[in-house]
Amino acid sequence: MTDKLVILSTCASEAEAETLARALVESRAAACVNVLPAIRSFYRWQGKLESSAECLLVIKSSRARFPDVRAVIEHTHSYEVPEIIALPVDDGARPYLVWMDENLGNA
Repeated sequence: MTDKLVILSTCASEAEAETLARALVESRAAACVNVLPAIRSFYRWQGKLESSAECLLVIKSSRARFPDVRAVIEHTHSYEVPEIIALPVDDGARPYLVWMDENLGNA
């Protein structure tokens, strides 16, 4: 098990996703953020079934930086309740994990 996380969040637009991605990487809260445009989400909101076009952020970070990731998303996001789900990274390619540490300011 590593200290690394993959964090998922969705955004209403590609512009918002890019703004969040840049803020996360510039602040070193994330080493890398992938923006996957044109996903479709189905969910309940205020008792109604909803469907929305969204963008998915795949955020590469660490347990130590998770509070920073959460703070950036909560401060910047347009949603009242933004998705912020952290998944542990059990293992990974050593050079990539080292690169992540360097770009999270951990090296």
